[in-house]
Amino acid sequence: MAISAHADSLASFLPDIEPADLAPGADAFGPVRDDVKVAPVLKSGETIAWAFLTSDFVGTTGYSGKPIHVVAAIDDEAILTGVQLVKHSEPIVLIGIPNSRMVELTEGYAGLDLKREAETGGEGHDLDIISGATVTIMVIDDSLVRGGIKVARALGLGGLSPLLADGPKREVDMAQDGVFDWSTLSGDGSVRRLTLDIGQVNAAFEATGDQRAINRPEPGEPDDTFIDMHMALVSVPSIGKSLLGEAEYQNLTEWLEEGEQAILVLGRGAYSFKGSGYVRGGIFDRIQLIQGDNSVRFFDKQQERLGKVAAPDAPSFTELDIFKIPVDAEFNPAEPFRLQLLVQRAVGAVEKTFLTFDLGYKLPEQYLLPVTAPAVVNDATGEAAAKAALWQRIWKDRTVEIGVLGVMLLVLSATFFFQFHATMNARFFYWFRIGYLTMTLFFIGWYANAQLSVVNLMALAGSLRSGFSWDAFLLDPLVFIQWFAVAAALLFWGRGAYCGWLCPFGALQELTNKIARALKVPQWTLPWGLNERLWPAKYMIFLGLFGLSFVSIPLAEKYAEIEPFKTAIILKFMRDWPFVVFALLLLGIGLFIERFYCRYLCPLGGALAIPARMRMFDWLRRYKDCGTPCQTCANECPVQAIHPTGEINPNECVTCLHCQVLYQSEDKCPVVIRQLKRRAKTGSVDLKTPLGQPPANHPNAKPQSVS
Repeated sequence: MAISAHADSLASFLPDIEPADLAPGADAFGPVRDDVKVAPVLKSGETIAWAFLTSDFVGTTGYSGKPIHVVAAIDDEAILTGVQLVKHSEPIVLIGIPNSRMVELTEGYAGLDLKREAETGGEGHDLDIISGATVTIMVIDDSLVRGGIKVARALGLGGLSPLLADGPKREVDMAQDGVFDWSTLSGDGSVRRLTLDIGQVNAAFEATGDQRAINRPEPGEPDDTFIDMHMALVSVPSIGKSLLGEAEYQNLTEWLEEGEQAILVLGRGAYSFKGSGYVRGGIFDRIQLIQGDNSVRFFDKQQERLGKVAAPDAPSFTELDIFKIPVDAEFNPAEPFRLQLLVQRAVGAVEKTFLTFDLGYKLPEQYLLPVTAPAVVNDATGEAAAKAALWQRIWKDRTVEIGVLGVMLLVLSATFFFQFHATMNARFFYWFRIGYLTMTLFFIGWYANAQLSVVNLMALAGSLRSGFSWDAFLLDPLVFIQWFAVAAALLFWGRGAYCGWLCPFGALQELTNKIARALKVPQWTLPWGLNERLWPAKYMIFLGLFGLSFVSIPLAEKYAEIEPFKTAIILKFMRDWPFVVFALLLLGIGLFIERFYCRYLCPLGGALAIPARMRMFDWLRRYKDCGTPCQTCANECPVQAIHPTGEINPNECVTCLHCQVLYQSEDKCPVVIRQLKRRAKTGSVDLKTPLGQPPANHPNAKPQSVS
């Protein structure tokens, strides 16, 4: 059946791409194939590569919840010859990042060896991350690598074989235990051999064109043996007993745990397959076993030496070693595999260059149980597992950052739960808060780029409408963890846990205001009536953006630039001048009116304040005198969140806990001062002695009247 040229199909994108951009010298594209969604890239009528659309083969979505469409071409050696970014829906990530930068990075994947990526599980290359576009880059990388490998397997490029469908697999016949001589084993393929002479190795290095390596040829005659290496799967009973002998085979079975396999590697000649890396670091760095997409490196704990080969007609070897293949390698002894030999040559005092040679192995049919051959997979499979592997890889790579954020959240939770004790010493708490906000700004913000945004909420709403999936949200672990922490905090403390402590831009505003105060910059206090009437602005901005997102998410995300977070935090002011001027203007106003943006314009703060009204507890302690007549806390509240009548507005409070410091102040709180005077008058306490018990009207104090 022919593939229709729908909006996001390969056929729809090819007319806008120059063939030469996907493969040097190409002049045309052929029709898209019916069986595999690829199109031949032609040069004078001859196919030199195959073009494919990544979204046809993998379903990884970006932060917008939509695929990032990339057209790439792959040649017969499974190497990407060209890559073009053709369509994406990632404005929440890419606004402020030049599209040319994304195009340049994507095109940089030309030359990627997908055969190597298949061998290394997709980790055979360095990942170039752009600040502010981490999720997007990870999705492009994952799509190109996994999609390219699937195309290579489907077309048999680079020697990559098609994946097999789940179902019956070949199994080793463990009942066979016949003993054979060396000639029989080497003749039927039970023992495989790789032989290289010095002339072959020198010729291979000459072919690299590296003059430094060519100038240091291996010593000896061209016909001299460089290495003569043999390999056999000795966990198969018949092969093991034939080569190891009955006693050694019994020792082998006791050494191997259930599901583990073992190979015997024999060597002689001028080059050692073991090298000396296992002596220094316990790893055999010259060999690795490769099967499909999996590779196994061997360590000294997985190796045992063999004294001699039991087969009577076996040649003599200088190296005889048994290597254990662990269960977690997912090795299947019934499937083909290869042992890769790394040949290194010194080209400087400490620098070396390398070549690899493969010793292939396939267990002869007589050792396998007969089963029905499995079917070849034609469609993309295992998509859910691949997506999970991608975000799990990211979480593993960011273990340290996750740990630091976890500690910060625990410290903040403890501060809130024990806020009465935390705020006893005003000087200590002041510097604790300054230190915490500094950590928020530099670590969460400028280092980890984990600034939350109202666009996260719009992306979540869009995902819920179009079919929710956790995959895109899990790609950014620090943002994901923060949102869960914020959701829990809303029930306990309201929006202040995030806005007052964990928001990098909020921290930047407060810290710059502290500096301004230290420099004697005058502070402006808005009249209460004006302050109260400016509060609704942030809610109106949020509702406008949220409503606009139902019409067009990209348009809503564009207008969400009222948030200066991307400019000031993610891109660190490295952006077009209008965005920088806007962010600096807000910070400039904040030098005179503390947290001006948080108080009146922040749509994220407005969004968090709405569900925060459901919080279960009122943690901030107050006296009956608060507001009537005392106005100390109201006058000193940095965001003017306390009404003249004494009530704290939870929608506007950033939980800075300054009012709790004042609550216990022996210098500023009239209730505490009055209690101290009363006790001093009765002689029960010295004025200079801190209170041992909560003052009157304290929630934990015994009820008593205050005159």
